[in-house]
Amino acid sequence: MDTIASIFSFITTPVSWVIVQFHSVYGAIFGDDTGWAWGLSIVSLVILIRICLIPLFVKQIKATRAMQTLQPEMKKIQERYKNDKQRQSEEMMKLYKETGTNPLSSCLPILAQSPFFFALYHVLNSIANNDTIGVINQGLLESAQKAHIFGAPLAAKFTDSASDVAALDASLTTVRIVTAVMIVLMSASQFYTQRQLMTKNVDTTVKTPFMQQQKMLMYVFPIMFAVFGINFPVGVLVYWLTTNVWTMGQQMYVIRNNPTPGSKAQAAYLERLHKHVTNHGKTRGRGERAIVKAIVTKGRDRNEFERKFINGLNKAGLAAQADGTVTKGVNPEVTETEDGTTATGTPKRQQPKRQSKSQRQSGGPKSAGGADHDTPTTSLSKSDEPEDAKPAGGAAKQAASKPGSGARSKAQSGQRKGPQRPKSPSKK
Repeated sequence: MDTIASIFSFITTPVSWVIVQFHSVYGAIFGDDTGWAWGLSIVSLVILIRICLIPLFVKQIKATRAMQTLQPEMKKIQERYKNDKQRQSEEMMKLYKETGTNPLSSCLPILAQSPFFFALYHVLNSIANNDTIGVINQGLLESAQKAHIFGAPLAAKFTDSASDVAALDASLTTVRIVTAVMIVLMSASQFYTQRQLMTKNVDTTVKTPFMQQQKMLMYVFPIMFAVFGINFPVGVLVYWLTTNVWTMGQQMYVIRNNPTPGSKAQAAYLERLHKHVTNHGKTRGRGERAIVKAIVTKGRDRNEFERKFINGLNKAGLAAQADGTVTKGVNPEVTETEDGTTATGTPKRQQPKRQSKSQRQSGGPKSAGGADHDTPTTSLSKSDEPEDAKPAGGAAKQAASKPGSGARSKAQSGQRKGPQRPKSPSKK
């Protein structure tokens, strides 16, 4: 560890200077030799470093979103080369190279703050060894050695002997209890941070190496903290516990307000957004408009949660616009189907029922106005009949006016109108 610390020794002076500046502020409030003054100085150092790393965190979020946009392509590669793992890995790496994405982007904040971590470790280790370092002179060194956090000296370790702890005016039992509790809290916070990322903010429909990497980190990091934590001074444990709590809160904020598409967090977010939009008729802020705009732009590529959100707005008489705003006046019956197309709930126009042969011969049902047809619609018009074919007498007229008469069928079959000679029975 000394070799690694010496590599980052160039940063020990700035780190020690920042700690001394914060100590001068908190020392005026709590006292120069108190654990509160030195402990809060370390916490403030963490907060300052994490604030400086916010641009890097934003870059990490963008890189993660870029990885998420590749999920469909990754799924195609997995299905195409599901029996050839080596070719599958090669195609994945080729896709990363073509799109300029990096699956290890989630580790950027950890890598960026590693120099500060080792510099702080080197500073606290020098305090435990009664060595001045950076801007920490002999007076500040003696003050830091007297500082205790919950009864444990700032520079004490879990693996220290009883004589080493006694030299720092503390008991070995107190030091081990405090360090053990801090190690457990540090490991638990790291595990919860990775677990909420895997369970709430990951699109589970696609299995990618990125997900496998996150799942591995969920178990590896807590074990690493538990193993190496026993060799960390109390001040370093304060530093690492603070940065873990910061990371957990920062990630909870991102998951709640900018979730991954297709994740459980997105389903919960769109449900809250739908409730707000239907109550107020508009979106709040640029963040919500950006998410609504992204959903509208997807079109047929929307997932089930996004389709449900759009359908809910349509049923409420609202419509999501391309700029992310929401307007009123849309047909509430319009819904979106599974393939992304729209369908209306208006019933189709019913076709009239087909009449049977007996209904056609009898002239059909009554008209919509309720009036009876005096003459059948199937009878021939007078203009089509020859003058000499008109039947004479009232009987012929009555037969022609009756509905259901066989005049039309006989005329169509080419038979002569009027009384017909009965056919003679066939001889057997």
